[in-house]
Amino acid sequence: MTQGNTLGRRQFLAAGAATAAFAPLATSLAALRGNDRPNIILILLDDMGIGDTKAYNPWSAIPTPYLDRLAREGMRFTDMHSSSAVCTPSRYSVLTGRYCWRSRLKSGVLDGHGTNLIEIGRLTLPALLQQAGYKTGGVGKWHLGLGDGDKTDYSKPLRPGPRDHGFDYYFGIPASLDFPPYLYFENDHVIEAPTAHTEGRNDPRGVFWRAGPIAPHFEMEQVVPTLTNKAVEFINQADGNQPYFLYFPMPSPHTPWLPLPEYQGKSGAGDYGDYVVQTDDMIGRLLDAVDRSGQRDKTIFIVTSDNGADWKEEDDARFAHRANAHWRGKKADAWEAGHRVPFLIRWPRHIRENSVSTETASLTDLMATIAAALNLPLPDDAAEDSFNLLPTLHGQQSGSIRPHIVDHSLTGMFTIREGDWKLIQGLGSGGFTAPRTMVPAESGPQGQLYNLADDPREEHNLYLLRPDIVTRLSTILTDIQLSGRSRPRKG
Repeated sequence: MTQGNTLGRRQFLAAGAATAAFAPLATSLAALRGNDRPNIILILLDDMGIGDTKAYNPWSAIPTPYLDRLAREGMRFTDMHSSSAVCTPSRYSVLTGRYCWRSRLKSGVLDGHGTNLIEIGRLTLPALLQQAGYKTGGVGKWHLGLGDGDKTDYSKPLRPGPRDHGFDYYFGIPASLDFPPYLYFENDHVIEAPTAHTEGRNDPRGVFWRAGPIAPHFEMEQVVPTLTNKAVEFINQADGNQPYFLYFPMPSPHTPWLPLPEYQGKSGAGDYGDYVVQTDDMIGRLLDAVDRSGQRDKTIFIVTSDNGADWKEEDDARFAHRANAHWRGKKADAWEAGHRVPFLIRWPRHIRENSVSTETASLTDLMATIAAALNLPLPDDAAEDSFNLLPTLHGQQSGSIRPHIVDHSLTGMFTIREGDWKLIQGLGSGGFTAPRTMVPAESGPQGQLYNLADDPREEHNLYLLRPDIVTRLSTILTDIQLSGRSRPRKG
């Protein structure tokens, strides 16, 4: 494993580069109208690292046959980023095409009592598709707030909520599976009130949830299978006469790591690895459902993650597995492991099989890309930070689509990337890795500057050596923050 960690980056990126360049496939946007438009399934995993699948990391200790199959049948991005190193802001960006720090949540995450975060009237990805005639459904972890006021009142209708943001139907849980209250809700109402109480748990490593209210029949271990059943049911109910969009934000492999008995011991990475095996198997159930429906060739299937894995130093010591591959840090950090995420997309006859993109991209780009794929107009006052990646999906590797990407850590420490250059506005990780913050020395660097081509591990701070780049990137970041958008206006 040690040799694998040392050579991993160059070997698996080199393998990808061999298939990255190819002639674009013929695509007729004129045909993508009405009933000819593809179904879209978007699976957003929770805390899954880029090193967890063998498609990205040949030395992974976790078998993920369905994710590996998806990589073979579609395109794998090697430089995709969530807009934040933690989940609520990433989810906001996925659904709105907008950086979350432009909302009222500047950093951090909502808890189980957080109220509606997406602004009423803001165009979202499901709302865009709903207007285009799609049946829109969501199943899984919402974590974008329910209701209004200072705190969610679960005894009242949960409005505003998913139904107010473009979803015809939603079944899920309010937040992460370690935040109370523990319950299911459907559309705007609770299925069973949280009238019982759990004392919580924090042992063994990763089997963690907070104390608080819980619905009497809510079983932690059954949440992932229950949600998967609902997602498969949504696919099975599609009649073929109306395209559908299914958003499936799974609550795994985020804590608590609770693999069912049939998955225990199936990996070489403990409870976490076994939970990833179970997660992969649930994805396989959706792939199988699409195949059975006869809609495989008419379905865009996407799997990604909201941020990097919370894989700690103690996990490195116990297991020959690196959930975040060779990248520095972990979930919540400004360093690469915090926000560089897996991204797999399959679209038969439109995306070449077993292809790899090295395009630097952001999950905020989903909205503009899907709009372009369906030939839908995107208003200037929506998806302000979303760029169209369709040329990349069609194999037109003709230069960078995005001039910059912006990310931030748990504490709101900003990063900006331009090509291989990455500026971090602060010292330390800004997240879970120690030191979180550092006070700059009087004559020392005020932040961090790395060239990821030469220094992918972010170990050699060039902040004082390249003040010209620091100044330029700082100025660009300020402009992006103040202008309210990074996607150019039309015309």
